[in-house]
Amino acid sequence: MPAAALSHRTLRALSRKGEPVLLSLLVNLFTRELVGVRIAVCIKRVPEMDVKFRVAPSGTAIDETGLKFDMGDFDGYALEVGLQLAEREGGEVTVVSLGPSSVQETLRKALSMGAARAVHLEAERVPFDNYAVARALAVELKGYDLVLFGKMAGDTASGSVGLMVAELLGIPMVHACSRLEVADGWVTARREIEGGAEIVRMPLPGAASIDEGIARPRYPSLKGIMAAKKKPLEVRPANLGEERLTVVRMELPPERQGGRIIGEGVAAVPELVRLLQTEAKVL
Repeated sequence: MPAAALSHRTLRALSRKGEPVLLSLLVNLFTRELVGVRIAVCIKRVPEMDVKFRVAPSGTAIDETGLKFDMGDFDGYALEVGLQLAEREGGEVTVVSLGPSSVQETLRKALSMGAARAVHLEAERVPFDNYAVARALAVELKGYDLVLFGKMAGDTASGSVGLMVAELLGIPMVHACSRLEVADGWVTARREIEGGAEIVRMPLPGAASIDEGIARPRYPSLKGIMAAKKKPLEVRPANLGEERLTVVRMELPPERQGGRIIGEGVAAVPELVRLLQTEAKVL
């Protein structure tokens, strides 16, 4: 029986028979057939990485003066996957980001790419404590069918927030997907592993993080940019709670010394061996 044909009387009867798991699955399927797949994509505003960074005077953060910021690369892949799924399966994409007011520029870009609505979880800064970030996101992400993340953020490269959010929400998650499909209330995903790949399936609601190569993010069109100005962007305080991990001190790695040319050909081998033994101490 298709989900759309299930009446509320049928669902109540299932509930009285003590079948809460089946009831939950049927309600989710029934809702998805009516409104489509509800997809949330978490994005982060990160600095472009092809610059020389400086430590701020506080010694606990990067000096943001002169830096350019944008959506992280992996988050862009996740957004494109979400948009393609919504277009193919029906439904809409909500983008969620945590941080200061400047993240709204990144959210507007996501709206111009095709997201239907945006949520800004306002905080003075993005905590270094990923668990605090995950707690705040989990409060916002309840009720979605599919929650997507980039495999990792471009600045911290930890890749842990999505996993924590899924655990807090009590939903399954597939990490680092190179392919993702949704059909009949199930997700089928491919993950690249050493020496091969694995195909996994999980029921909705669920979460996934997206690896590179799965999709090339679209460029915002002029029509999309104009439409983004009218799309809803909700702002509410981030429920961060207590931060249990803080930065004590941040230092840049020491500058590497220039190399030395010690000779050419076989004649240089004895001197090279001596330097590796006495200076580099690797032999």
